[in-house]
Parts: sequence; structure tokens; C-alpha cells
Amino acid sequence: MSPQPILQPGEHLPEGVRYLPASPENIFWGRLPCAADEPVLHIESGEQVLIDTLSHEGILEDQGRDPLAYFAGHGVPEDQVLTDAIALAASDHPRDPAVDGPHVNTGPIHVQGAMPGDLLKITIEQVQRRVPYGIISNRHGKGALNGEYPRGERNVSIFAAVEEPEEAEHAEQPAPGVARGRMAPRAGAEKRLSFELEPFFGTIGVAVAGETRPHSVPPGTHGGNIDIKMLTERTSLYLPVQVPGALAFVGDPHFAQGDGEVALTAMEASLRGLLRFEVIPREQALAAFGEQIGPLAETAEFLIPTGMDEDLDIAVQNCVRNAIVLLQARWGLDAEHAYAYLSAATDFNISQVVDLVKGVHARVAVRDFAGFG
Repeated sequence: MSPQPILQPGEHLPEGVRYLPASPENIFWGRLPCAADEPVLHIESGEQVLIDTLSHEGILEDQGRDPLAYFAGHGVPEDQVLTDAIALAASDHPRDPAVDGPHVNTGPIHVQGAMPGDLLKITIEQVQRRVPYGIISNRHGKGALNGEYPRGERNVSIFAAVEEPEEAEHAEQPAPGVARGRMAPRAGAEKRLSFELEPFFGTIGVAVAGETRPHSVPPGTHGGNIDIKMLTERTSLYLPVQVPGALAFVGDPHFAQGDGEVALTAMEASLRGLLRFEVIPREQALAAFGEQIGPLAETAEFLIPTGMDEDLDIAVQNCVRNAIVLLQARWGLDAEHAYAYLSAATDFNISQVVDLVKGVHARVAVRDFAGFG
């Protein structure tokens, strides 16, 4: 198997698909779109777009804002550093690191016909790793153990390499055919730890109403930095449209993440994704999902309502309420039976606890309702 190519801007593109590069004029860095922002692309409902996204790791100020030098320090050759990351770091993009977030998002995209009250369905058709490495960071004032970690005065950013399937065959516990992340906990040591890669976009969202751009860190009803690791290839996210055209965006790419994302970031690294955008009219959305407060995801096996709040207990309660509404709308359950079913058969997972607003998502197994016709 030949190594996966580095996906530089404009390279290795399939024919006939619209392409949106992560050039400085096509991205939001640290803030998210609002109704006052102009779209960088107009598409029809049902159309696919191939989108490049950039990780913020390696371009931030505490890493020198020089990805060539930063990644060279980890042994990455110059030709494996993305030129759009270099361009963004060197640009005069109006981001204030003291008040803005770190995330880079590509967009916004205007979807014809999307109106407030509708849902925008974003399906992740394909995800490709743009580089063979990523970074996992813990910064002061962040993370589940804020005040305990980092243990020193400086922020901690740990380099992780991609281990392709052939290399994995020589590991102690290989996972044939599956790429893995690899970390070396001790300098010079032969032992290493590795984990399975499941690439996804941590941030997917739509613009908010009004003229104030939201901070990129806390998620909300607009989606944004929801960090739901289940949103891998062939899954969909439904978002309540807040402005005409939706003005969708995607970013914060991950190669892997555990539910919770406790250290602050997971394995952050740049991705290219083929995404399909479809408008779901309000009446159809209500019949399928009920009145959802915030994003709802879907895989072949699960429907995934969400709940968010600064208080994790309230986030769980919001997720349970959204799950009950879903079961009532989709399968006609009364509230008592829906509540009982959720308690008996549904897992409620912590999406993340590090983004100011905490997230919870439920996994409702579609197979359990096969008898409902």
C-alpha cells in the first residue's frame, strides 16, 4: 500500500465536484458566522462540496505561529506542512488571541431555499486525512483538570504520528487495515502507545441571527464546536436554520477523540471532506424529529439527540428532553414509555467537557423500533 498523499490546496481533486479551499478569504478563525456575513459559496439543496479544513494546532501564538518551524521541530519534512496553514499563520487575519477562540472554520456556504424553521442536513460523505500527523494539547485554564494540568508553567502540546496499516502489523496488538495514532510517552524508548483513528469534524454549524459573530469555543443551537466523535463518514447532522441560506461552515478537524475530550483537545489535524447539504422543510422536520432544541445527528444505527449547558447535569436533562420529543414524533410513543425506554436501552454519552458549554449526546438504536413499521 502506498502512503496517503499530502493533500495540499487544489491537489488530488476528483473531477466534477465543487471545491472550497481553506484560503484566508474562505475561513473564520476564532469566531463563527452571523447573518451579516457574506457567503463564500452558493449551492443548491442536495449539492456536494469538497471542503478543505485546517487544524489550529501548529499555527497558534503559543506554538510560534509558524507551522514550518513548529512541525520541523517534530521531524516533519517541509513538503508535509500544508501551504494553506502557512499562508493563514502569515496573514493579517483579524483574530485577537486574547478574546477569540482558536478554531479555524471554512465557509460560510449559502444553501438555496434554507429558511429559519427548516433543518439543514449535512451529510459527511467522505473524509480524508490531509497530513500524517496531529497534535494533542493541554493549555492553562482549560481541560477537565484545570488547575492541576499542565503541571508546569508552559502549555503542553504532544505530537502524534499516523501509523498506516502495514506498520501496524508489526505492533504488539495490530489492527489490520485500520490507521492508528502513535505517541511515544518516553523519549528514546522503544515502547509506544497507539489508538484507532476515526476522523471527524469537531465543528459543524450554521450562522446565528443578528450581527454579532459567536465565539468559536462554546457550542449551541447553531451547532458549532459540538465535538461529537460519532460524526464520521456516512453520518449526518441536522441543524436548525437561523438565517436565510443557513450559511453553513465546517472545521476543527480531528483524527481521533475520546468522549469527553478531557485534556482540552484531542488528536487535532487537518482534513478534507466531501459534504452534502440538504434543506429539510419545517413540516417534514417536525414529523421526523419533533421540535428539537439544537443539533441532532444520525448514523445507520442510531439517532443522536443532543443536550448542552454550562452545567453538565442540565446538559443531560436537555438531552433527555430532546430524546423524548424525538421518540414521540418519530414513533408515537407517549412520554412515559419514551422515558422508560431511554432508561432501559439508551446510552447517554458526554460529548465534551472542555468547551465552556458542555455537551451530551444520546444513542437511540433504530433497530429497537423495527416493529413500528
